[in-house]
Formats: sequence, C-alpha cells, structure tokens
Amino acid sequence: MDTESMNMENRRVVVIGGGVAGSLLAKSLQFLADVTLVDPKEYLEIPWASLRAMVEPSFGERSVINHRDYLSNCRVVTSRAINITDKEVLTAEGRTLVYDYLVIATGHLYSVPKTRTERLSQFEAENEAIRSARSILIIGGGPTGVELTGEIAVDFPEKEVTLVHYGSRLMQFIGQKASNKTLGWLKSKRVEVKLEQSVNLDSATSDGSKTYQTSGGETIKADCLFLCTGIPLGSAWLKETFLKDKLDVHGRLMVDKNLRVKDHSNIFAIGDITDIPEIKQGYLAQKHAEVAATNLKLLMTGGKEIKMATYEPPRSIKAIVSLGRREAVAQLSFTTTIGHVPGLIKSRDLFVGKTRKRLGLDPHIVYE
Repeated sequence: MDTESMNMENRRVVVIGGGVAGSLLAKSLQFLADVTLVDPKEYLEIPWASLRAMVEPSFGERSVINHRDYLSNCRVVTSRAINITDKEVLTAEGRTLVYDYLVIATGHLYSVPKTRTERLSQFEAENEAIRSARSILIIGGGPTGVELTGEIAVDFPEKEVTLVHYGSRLMQFIGQKASNKTLGWLKSKRVEVKLEQSVNLDSATSDGSKTYQTSGGETIKADCLFLCTGIPLGSAWLKETFLKDKLDVHGRLMVDKNLRVKDHSNIFAIGDITDIPEIKQGYLAQKHAEVAATNLKLLMTGGKEIKMATYEPPRSIKAIVSLGRREAVAQLSFTTTIGHVPGLIKSRDLFVGKTRKRLGLDPHIVYE
C-alpha cells in the first residue's frame, strides 16, 4: 500500500445522517478513510419510494435497506447526534466521535422507527388502513400529497379520495402548466380536489368515519387521513452547537460552492439541509454527495483547495412527479408533459433499482 493510501485510511470522517446523500457519501469513502455513519435508524430509506410501499408493501423490501448491507467497511452508530465541536461529535447515547472531517446530512426530520422490520410493518399497517377505508382524506398538495393521491387513485379506484391544499394551485414549486395538467389528471380519476383551504384537525368528530371541517366551511367525511404537509428540517439540534451562526433564517446550513460550511475548511453539508437555492430533490442530494466525496478525497491526499470540485445548482426547475404506476407529470427545460411517456422514466420502478445499483446492491433482490 502506498503512503498516500495509508494517509487517507487514517483520516477520520464522520457522516451525520443516513439519508440518500449521507449514505451515498459514506459508501463512496468507506474503503478510503476511517468512516463512521451516525443515524438514529438502522437503514436507508429511499424516500420517493415510500408512497408506493403504502399501496404495495412488498415494494419496501427493496427501498428500505439496512446500512450494513452496503457499508461493509464503515462503522455505523445507531443514535442521534446531539452536539458537535470543532473536533468531536456527541451522540444521544453518550458516545464521543473524534473527526478530521465532518459531513452533516441530516435532511428533514421524518418520524420513522429504528429498525427495518418496524418500518416494513408500518407500510403493512398503512396499506391495511387504505384497504379498509371507503373514503380517504389527504392534506397537502405538494409532490408528496399528489403522488400519494395518485398511487391510491390508481390502485384503489373505488375509494372516495379528497385532496385538500391551502395554495391556489397544486405543487407550487413548479410551473402553472404542470399544476393544471396534474389537477386535470386527478379529476379524471374522480379525486375531489379542494384548493385554497385548510383542514381543522381539532374539529374532527367521529361517527364510524370521522368528519372534518375546512377553512372554507365545508364538511369532509373520511375513514382514513394522511397528512402530507411540510416536514421540518433536521437542523434544530445545531442551534445549540458552535455552528449555530452558520444557519440561515430557515434553519439551513450556509455552504460555499465546494459544499463546505462557511468558514469551516473541514466541515461539509449536503442534501436538503443546505441553503443552496434549489428545489430539494433526491437526485440533487446524490449530486451533492458526489461533489463532497470528490473534495474529501482531494483534501485527504493533500490536494490543493483550488482544485476542489464546485457544485452548480440547476438553472431551471426540473421535476418528474409520479401519478400512479404508469403515468407522471414532467416539467423539463424544454417542455411540460403528462402521461405514459414521463411515466416510463420514473413511475414503474421509481429509480429504486438504479439507486440500489449505486450502492453496490442487486437492483432486483427481494429479501426473504
């Protein structure tokens, strides 16, 4: 082994957050440095596949992956990070992890169980709730609410589905044309869409099914409710650390063009927690991981900072939102379209096989 490789292996890299960005980065560096992944759960969940697993629980067998399955040469600490200094990370279980380089990738704060088995059981329970319901209420018309509505409307066309959104149009992060096409598609599937309204969850009364009141004075009866509104960032814990001044007003870490936290040469931030002005999407988080991994390899081998890779956010908003198993709405740089053609790109497998392959796993394997 050459001296350069030995020096890299002695470098201690701590990655906080086992989502798409953090997991891919840990995978990229595990044979090049002494890598520790800190995550409160034992698995990586491919987030954009979770809604499919709610209508088809077996889909979760491929989209929920134990960290140990792809991190054969990486230390995995199943705990939350609760504090950091310029040299150490402190976990909730009281462990202190010394680092030479730190990567913060805590993304959004999802409420999910610790083990893969428990998560798969959640999908089963959600699926049973959908199957046993006659009427379903979904609150939130962003991409999550729209995709869940599409999954249910396609797989369970007999259900009475209502989607309530506070905004004047669906998926306000993309253009009006894509929003209008999506609204038309949902209505064609007999989904009742209520815009510019909110639901008072405290007003719910139960008489077999529950009855909810909207801000517009309407009454909605539903046997099953799914809340698909904004998920908080996983950055609240940083407000008590020495990086508190590096959080912007939205709680995002401010980074430079090399994805390093501003004024910290050995601390990187990647994924949804960054202040990069772009839509927070999984494929962009993966690009963050690639840039950060490239720069860490350079720094660990004594490379010059001037040669570090830079991250450039997309100049235009590109998005593909699945509408069930075969269709999707796509806003691309040159067109906006809906139907089976964009569905061929994403909707069938939701990039799960592709993501598994990037982690060095069989894209098709299903656990026994």
